[in-house]
Amino acid sequence: MLKKSTRLIRPLVLCCAFPLLISCGGGSGDSSESPAADSCSVVEQNRYFLDYMRENYFWYEDIPANVEPASYDSVYALLDAIRSPQDRFSYILTEQEYQDRFVSAEYIGFGFSTRVVGSQLLLNYVFAESPAELAGMSRGDEILAIDGVAVATLIANGTLNQALGPAETGYPVTFTWQKPDGSEFTDVVTKVEVDTNTVLAIERFAQNGKDVGYYVLNSFIQRTGSDLNQAYDSLVGVDELIIDVRYNGGGLIRYANQAATQAAGDNVIGNPFVSLIYNDKNSDLNNTSVFQLVDGIQQLNLNRVFVLTTASSCSSSELIINGLKPFVDVVVIGGSTCGKPVGQSPRPFCDKRSFVINFETVNADGEGRYFDGIAPQCSAADTLVGDWGVNGDPLLDEAKYFISFGSCSASAMTLQSNEASTRRTQPRQHPLLEQWQNEF
Repeated sequence: MLKKSTRLIRPLVLCCAFPLLISCGGGSGDSSESPAADSCSVVEQNRYFLDYMRENYFWYEDIPANVEPASYDSVYALLDAIRSPQDRFSYILTEQEYQDRFVSAEYIGFGFSTRVVGSQLLLNYVFAESPAELAGMSRGDEILAIDGVAVATLIANGTLNQALGPAETGYPVTFTWQKPDGSEFTDVVTKVEVDTNTVLAIERFAQNGKDVGYYVLNSFIQRTGSDLNQAYDSLVGVDELIIDVRYNGGGLIRYANQAATQAAGDNVIGNPFVSLIYNDKNSDLNNTSVFQLVDGIQQLNLNRVFVLTTASSCSSSELIINGLKPFVDVVVIGGSTCGKPVGQSPRPFCDKRSFVINFETVNADGEGRYFDGIAPQCSAADTLVGDWGVNGDPLLDEAKYFISFGSCSASAMTLQSNEASTRRTQPRQHPLLEQWQNEF
């Protein structure tokens, strides 16, 4: 039987000495200087950014020859105009947005992530100690009404986001929601600065005589190293491990390395985890990172790891799978991943940071370029049935079946056949940004 999820204590956010690598990313290797503070007009920013792209963009050869920086009213518009047809991942954040999400791990809201299914608003997850969690909301709940107005009406009118209110601390909203068992609740929930714990649940349970560990890893940001330690501290001695990255849009490479290394331990430490390959103008930056504990302490030394995925599993989440593959058995369960075998070296300029594709990533066997995503070994649909770890979750149930019988279930093989014949349409926006946009 599943044990109750371990609640995470919010640690202090520590700046790490490792280079910033956003799957991915890191300090840029070029020597060009950001515009001076008094030269940050739109045109100057555009000129700087275009020069930077022509030198450092992985697909620089796809940038049109004749681009006039003054023709674009923002650097965001310029990026959209010159990005490669292959590129659905490059983006630009303000420095404040970067500090809030990657460093401070905070945003102003109620503390939940949503999905809209037809006329329903469902909760994908709820952050620990957030106003939403304190009110009793959890994964799998359905929000029925907001300030007395039915959610179905708000969705039909296109006013759902407006009803959820502005990003202001102290802003109150009255929610009515329903649990999977049909019970209903109404309460006033007030927006605060939400701390985004990156490990959402930790479970340990018995399956076919084996001690199985399970944790949900939601992103790779500055606090992830500490969160991972709490997970692995709780899972010492397990026979099998399931890492759930179904909504994880990516982030810092070093914490993908840590998650993988703590899982496989002595089976991988010191071996190549990922190689970064830059464009031909910057080949001197090519480098390889080896498996290492980073901020980690405990290691499990497992020779098999299960990873639960969807099309929202992206970037550093995929690196866990691809990096481990040459050394241990990796069983991928769920849906094909987003397909991002490339990464960014964030570049500060004026009041912004660019996150444009600078390099591709390959594993120890030179495997990469999985732009169509990493296909699951056993397919399963991400259907909301309740909180993390409940029986009936198709992805987790499929992992349990594989642990018990050593193969995929018949239903998983049928889904896999259907997925192979119907490739999904990939979103244009980076999955990490989409992930954040669904958090309120």
